[in-house]
Amino acid sequence: MALFPSLPDNPHLADVYRKFPKQLRPLLNYHDVLLRGESPLSVAERELIAAFVSGLNACNFCFGAHKIYAKAFGIDENLIDTLVNDFDAAPVDEKLRPILAYVAKLKDLPARLTSKYADAVYAAGWSEEALFDAIQVAALFNYMNRIIEGTGVTFDYADEPALSDEELASRRTRTYSDFGKSIGLD
Repeated sequence: MALFPSLPDNPHLADVYRKFPKQLRPLLNYHDVLLRGESPLSVAERELIAAFVSGLNACNFCFGAHKIYAKAFGIDENLIDTLVNDFDAAPVDEKLRPILAYVAKLKDLPARLTSKYADAVYAAGWSEEALFDAIQVAALFNYMNRIIEGTGVTFDYADEPALSDEELASRRTRTYSDFGKSIGLD
């Protein structure tokens, strides 16, 4: 049985947004600022963090959606899968590894974060701003994963055909506010 009987079978996030549009404009704007705005982290790195955190949370919808965006910005999908399944074996850039370790710890045991995790980020050459942006992306996707799971979204991008290179390229210019507009939110 569906968690929200008013949503269709196999609901997509768009269905939830159409049903409950009231607070979405600020949320979509925040997505745009955080994931597409200026940051010491590239858009690809921020989308990688979004997919990684969503994968750790076993949120298939966000994991699949942000794997697509990460791929559109040049991240290998296999890297994301390996990060989620065997972090230590993942062939990730060593500069990025401490940020990913930080957000993984933040997801699992935030009360157990110690200065050693932040120190590792700084030792890799990242600024406090980069770490704060990574924290915000991780926090946003912990939040979004709960929205997805709590409303019963079951749409899974893994069940969809792979996107063409042209479709991937179009994702590089699409904002989260554009998604809202495409489903009728103003």
